[in-house]
Amino acid sequence: MSKIIAIANQKGGVGKTTSAINLAASFAALEYNCLVVDADPQANSTSGLGLDSKEKRYSIYHTMIEDIDPKEVIVQTQYDYLDVIPSHIDLVGAEVEMIDIEEREIRMKKALNNLRDAYDFIIIDCSPSLGLITVNALTAADSVLVPVQCEYYAMEGLGKLLSTIKIIQSRLNPQLVIEGILLTMYDVRLRLSNQVVEEVNTHFKEIVFKTIIPRNIRLSEAPSFGIPVIAHDAESKGAVSYLNLAQEIIDNNQMHK
Repeated sequence: MSKIIAIANQKGGVGKTTSAINLAASFAALEYNCLVVDADPQANSTSGLGLDSKEKRYSIYHTMIEDIDPKEVIVQTQYDYLDVIPSHIDLVGAEVEMIDIEEREIRMKKALNNLRDAYDFIIIDCSPSLGLITVNALTAADSVLVPVQCEYYAMEGLGKLLSTIKIIQSRLNPQLVIEGILLTMYDVRLRLSNQVVEEVNTHFKEIVFKTIIPRNIRLSEAPSFGIPVIAHDAESKGAVSYLNLAQEIIDNNQMHK
């Protein structure tokens, strides 16, 4: 049985897509079958895994709106153990189209439940909003991973996200847990970075990952080549950090092979 992890934060620029791509690629490198579900209309996870996001193909949109079998939507990446359900700009209009659909909050859950047997991990890259698509992702997920950048206003919006998670838990998905808060864009030279690490650990000690993702040039470069950082430079600090994060999640969930 697989574990479905939504990566969510309604704040943009915190490393959601970077984390989705590179965590998934790290699971794959450790030979865990992994599926990335790109639930962001910007389709950055889709292009970050080497797919042309403008190409006409089935996407998560077609699964949620038109009931297309998710197995028909899955695209194999060039990496062993790693597949993707792509996104498309059409997803922008999905929230309006879903207003009249019955059980609109559980469309993604129904689709992904059919895929659980095929994967060890399913990673959902959420859009930077708390709209209906993100509600679907949180309802479909077993847990939510929250990236928080080590910069000004890091804590801004975190309270709102956590209260949204509580609402989802009480109304739609009582099993949803917080997988952890992931500190990203850490710069050891900056006092501010260290202050943010201290502040987040003070407020949320039990749910902060030990692994911290550093600012890393290789990590920033990889998306422009349409590849995860582990394929760009496996020995870079960014690649090693995401491998450590994958191992930490495997250990926390006792999902050893």
